[in-house]
Amino acid sequence: MGNRLSKIYTRTGDDGTTGLADGNRIAKNSLRVEAMGTMDELNAQMGILIESLGGEEAELKEVLQRVQHHLFDLGGEFAIPGSRVVADSHIDWLEGTLDHWNQDLPPLKNFVLPGGSMPAAQCHMARAVCRRAERITVALGHEESINPDARQYLNRLSDFLFVASRVLARREGAAEVLWDQQMSKPTP
Repeated sequence: MGNRLSKIYTRTGDDGTTGLADGNRIAKNSLRVEAMGTMDELNAQMGILIESLGGEEAELKEVLQRVQHHLFDLGGEFAIPGSRVVADSHIDWLEGTLDHWNQDLPPLKNFVLPGGSMPAAQCHMARAVCRRAERITVALGHEESINPDARQYLNRLSDFLFVASRVLARREGAAEVLWDQQMSKPTP
């Protein structure tokens, strides 16, 4: 890491621009900055999720903390146009982790709604932010060249968070909240 910030405010962004790690300045409302900010938001959601877990969830906490490091790296990729940090090996690890956590879950017969327990709901919130990060990454990829592994990683991560929510609901002794088509109909 280069120079550390000793003073938090710099005033350089007061004009509506922000500095990238390569020294270039871009508008704060650009898709690249939106992607960086959404990675940061997703990482913060992961922190909330981790803190919502009990001590018996050490294995899941370790997985989620590793994901936080990956997300930080991914945000770094967006801060340095043309860089590649997230690679096939990250996706392979996430797929293997996903398969491990999914293996004991019963097949789904209906859609699952967010809820079941507080940690499961936190997983769903992180999943929703992850899906938004993926959409922004796709949009950025239409405007600029980006690492395609970034898109794939986010896609797998949202799947993992969905599976983790199912695991957590069961471990908490809560039933998954299943979508009920009858409840969607207006009451007379």
